[in-house]
Amino acid sequence: MNFDVDVLRLSNQFAVDYPCNKYPELMLKIGRPYTCLLIDTHQGYLICIPFRSSINHNNAFIFKHTSRSLKTRSGLDYSKVILIKNIDYLDSCSVIVDQDEYKEMIINIKTIVSQIVKYIDVYINHINGNKPLHEKQFQRKYKYSTLPYFHDILEIE
Repeated sequence: MNFDVDVLRLSNQFAVDYPCNKYPELMLKIGRPYTCLLIDTHQGYLICIPFRSSINHNNAFIFKHTSRSLKTRSGLDYSKVILIKNIDYLDSCSVIVDQDEYKEMIINIKTIVSQIVKYIDVYINHINGNKPLHEKQFQRKYKYSTLPYFHDILEIE
């Protein structure tokens, strides 16, 4: 699979267009940086996976060899993924992430891309009825997911 990656922040415009009261699972706040791994898989949209300092589920890439991971389950949270087509939603400011987290992310980038693409594909296949999951399994994996907010981008009716 061909892909490009970067680490960026979402712009305040994204927070304005996707307000917390309408999209509560996004966890956005105007003025608070939302740093994410940006992945372009060349499927017509960009995948933004947020860095989180504490993740209490398994729908994520959990850092294992970083200073923060010794204290908490930090990582990239797949359940809070954001899909965008509008590049105005990306902030051009430079981004700072922990160096050890960045290094572990780059070492594992193929795994991360593969996992997030599978996470999205399984969701699409369930919603479209192509490969439905058992309802309990679907709820465990997608109950707090942001993917329902992006049905237009995923071309799901």
